[in-house]
This record gives sequence, C-alpha cells and structure tokens, in this order.
Amino acid sequence: MEKTEIPVIDVIIPAYRPDDSFHKLIRLLLEQSVKPHHIYVLQTIEDGEQVLQPLDQRMSVHPVPKKKFDHGATRDYGAGLAVKDIGDDISQHYILFMTQDAVPAGTELLERLVKPFGDDRTAITYARQLAREEADLLERLTRVHNYPPEDQVKSKEDLERLGIKTYFCSDVCAMYRLDRYMEQGGFVHPTIFNEDMIMASRMIQAGYQVVYCGSAEVVHSHNYSCMQQFHRNFDLGVSQKQYREVFESISSEKEGAGYAKSTLLYLLKRGKPGKAFYFALQCGFKLIGYKLGKNYDHLPRKMVLWCTMTPGYVLFHQDE
Repeated sequence: MEKTEIPVIDVIIPAYRPDDSFHKLIRLLLEQSVKPHHIYVLQTIEDGEQVLQPLDQRMSVHPVPKKKFDHGATRDYGAGLAVKDIGDDISQHYILFMTQDAVPAGTELLERLVKPFGDDRTAITYARQLAREEADLLERLTRVHNYPPEDQVKSKEDLERLGIKTYFCSDVCAMYRLDRYMEQGGFVHPTIFNEDMIMASRMIQAGYQVVYCGSAEVVHSHNYSCMQQFHRNFDLGVSQKQYREVFESISSEKEGAGYAKSTLLYLLKRGKPGKAFYFALQCGFKLIGYKLGKNYDHLPRKMVLWCTMTPGYVLFHQDE
C-alpha cells in the first residue's frame, strides 16, 4: 500500500438490540481521520422486531434472523456484502469487524489499524481494548494483561515463545486485508466462538503475520458475574473441541494459570483479600465451564443447553 493511497475500508458490525453505545460507535466511525467506505450493520432480529434505520448514507442494515446467527457465518455474510459491492478487484481493500459495544477512543482508530498493512506480510491487525470508566478492578487488570500499550507483530516463528497467544486476536475490533481473508475461505462456520483466533491461526500458518496495534484503541469491557464467566468459558471449550486441529497442538491452560497466579499475588500484596477471593472464585467458574465445554459432546442435551450462553447454536449444530 502506497503511503499516498487512500485505503478503502468497509466496517462490519453484528448488532442485537443496539443501544447508546452503538449510536456513539457509528458517530465516531464517521468522524475518523480515515473515513470508512461503508458500514454494514448485520442486525440480529427476532420475529416481529423492527429493523434499524440507517444513521448515515454510508450505512446499510441487513437483518439476520436470530436463529441463524453464527459468529463465523454472520460475519462472513457481511464480508460477502462488501465483496459484492466492490467487484472483482479486492486488492488493497480492508474489512474492519467490530462489535456494537466497542467505542473508538479517538478519531485515528482506522488510520492506525490500516498502517501496518504497508508490510505486505500483514494479514490482520487488531486494536487495544480499554476498560470502561465504571469497570471493576478485576476487569481492568484483565484488559491490561490482554491488551498492553505496546505493539506486537506475531508470526509462525513466535509459536514456541508465545504459544496460544500467537493466535490471539479479537473481532471486537480487528481489520483484515480482504484478499487475504478471501484466500483463506473466510471465517469458519458453524462456530460458537473464536472465529477470529481460528482465522488468525490460518493466516499465521500460511506465512502471514498478525499485528496488535497498541495505539489503536477502543473502549470495551464487561463486568461478568461468575455464572456469566462459566457460560462464556463453556462456549470457549466447545469451540476448541470443535476446531481441535487449531487448539490441540497448543495448550491455552498454561497461559490462563500464569495470569491467575500473577493476579492473585498482585491483589494479595495490595491488601485486597476480598478481591483475591472473588477472583479465585471466578477462575474456578471459568475452569469448570471450560472443562465441561471441552467435553460437551459427552453431556446430555439439557445440560449443554444450560451451560451455553448460545443455546440456539447448540440446538442447530451439536450433532454436526
């Protein structure tokens, strides 16, 4: 990509009952120093629910029935819309996947995410996630651990050193070079979770690199309860079991155990035993959920539906 060339970036946002954060996201996208070419909103709707009206001429809304929502397939549908509008020449075009509750921290988000594509080896870039002002201390620590301020370039050579973190990537805010994305066949589907890491693994195995942009920032965090952590990690385990060819060769449990130990020590040294206890409890819920998810295919259907946070996916795909 020449430095004088204006990049063509299409933004793809799955949305379900969009709120104020979504409207702020759209407004800030339109104020970026590098403007989005088009914003495709993939609105998950239930029977009788009204479709959102576009907030700008560069935005279009495409309804997706809730029972058909899939983390990989729905986003891939959005990429297909972009390809259809662009035509045959998709070189030097980019697609930015975001979630409806990720709000740009400034007006240079797209500019900073697209810059690393000046290196032809770069296939994906993803943004730093900052905790919301009202975020709990534990969520703030998690955000700092997973999204430090320093940039990082990851390739196949880093697998031995970084392990599963080599494949870490988040479609909360991630930009893909469109021709590389299509070259890999788009996101896998059906998938309950982790479509971003699975794609990152394919890019890295194909010889490309994934770039974490610490200066490209979005505000995004959740104060999950223990049960929400359980459900989320159950789905994580399901994903890793269904795509074991990606995850079985690299353990993610060592990474999680290391973070848990360091966080507990941090909290105890700072005189926060209550927080330390609650964090340990959260870790327990996460581990149990994850282990059950890894064995979902041996569990009764009713139990799987109770454990997952996406029962619609399980109903349609557990037997596939």
